[in-house]
Amino acid sequence: MSTLSLDNRDIALDKDGFLVDLKDWSKPVAQALAEREGLELTPEHWEVLELLRQFYQEFELSPATRPLIKYTALKLGPDKGNSLHLNRLFNGTPAKLAAKLAGLPKPTNCI
Repeated sequence: MSTLSLDNRDIALDKDGFLVDLKDWSKPVAQALAEREGLELTPEHWEVLELLRQFYQEFELSPATRPLIKYTALKLGPDKGNSLHLNRLFNGTPAKLAAKLAGLPKPTNCI
């Protein structure tokens, strides 16, 4: 287990870098996690992260890639709900990396 130090707090992360306690998530936490992944979050990233958090509230699980693409297309349209767009934003691992940055559990079928 590792930690993310932010604002004089240590936030527990599991071995894959996901939050141990989902209640620790905040926008500054997401930005710090993104920096660890070499990403700078843009409005396009935030749009997907907020959508993922909405998906989690609705279904109580983190979506795998296919459901993520379908849900994004349903909510944001086909220009944003496609694998090319999501892979570009999240370094080729959209379901796993976006879930991590959104403060959600690792999707069950992600390696």
